Amino acid sequence: MTSTFVRSLLVVGAAAGALSMAACSKPAATDNTAADATAAANTAMNTAADISNSASNVAGDASNMAASNTGQ
Repeated sequence: MTSTFVRSLLVVGAAAGALSMAACSKPAATDNTAADATAAANTAMNTAADISNSASNVAGDASNMAASNTGQ
């Protein structure tokens, strides 16, 4: 695992933790709370997907670089 990939996992974990803390500390005083939580979850999910795609691209680039350095 590359350091970029591990860093991406840490960012996703921190985002999920922050989302959980924000969702648990809000009072259920409005009807928009569920919609707001859904929107925040969707944003976090999209961010996680973007980070995962970036990590996959980095891994692919590293693999290609390693292959070209060994003459394959």
